[in-house]
Amino acid sequence: MIGLRQTSLRWLAAGMTVVVLGACGAEQDELQAWMEQQRREVHPTVQPVSPPKKFNPQPYAATAGVDPFSQQKLTVALKQEARQPNSPLALEINRRKEPLEAFPLDSMSMVGSVVRNGTHYALLRVDNLLYQVKTGDYLGQNYGRITQISETEVSLKEIVQDAAGEWIERPGTLQLQEKGR
Repeated sequence: MIGLRQTSLRWLAAGMTVVVLGACGAEQDELQAWMEQQRREVHPTVQPVSPPKKFNPQPYAATAGVDPFSQQKLTVALKQEARQPNSPLALEINRRKEPLEAFPLDSMSMVGSVVRNGTHYALLRVDNLLYQVKTGDYLGQNYGRITQISETEVSLKEIVQDAAGEWIERPGTLQLQEKGR
């Protein structure tokens, strides 16, 4: 009796599997039919790609011209600018350069200040050397002139070109660097 029951359960399970698999096959057939119908109805409209244009290389002919970055051309332009009547560069171009004008401002750091005989001096570190500067001294590569020295910063005015090519004065500062830096 138990053997008959197990056998009938196996046949029942096998029959259910056939029914379930048959239903899956019907869904697949329906899906395939729909895909075929869509392929027949929809026609893609792809524009053909135009063939590439032929590249004709041209020889570079400007080698005989004037180099726009030549030192001579820059010197001539600066001298012309210095002749302009209200140019802030006019006074600066002909004076003797000071040692700290050979270094950019971002390579300098203020490490202290001193007052001697009522005059404020700042101590600047450049390339691991200390320099002592006072109001009126020049520093930086943009004609920077020190306008004021306090215990914590050096104020200066630089002469730089703006976007239009005009020479203007721009304020700048060097602040006292803390010991950890």
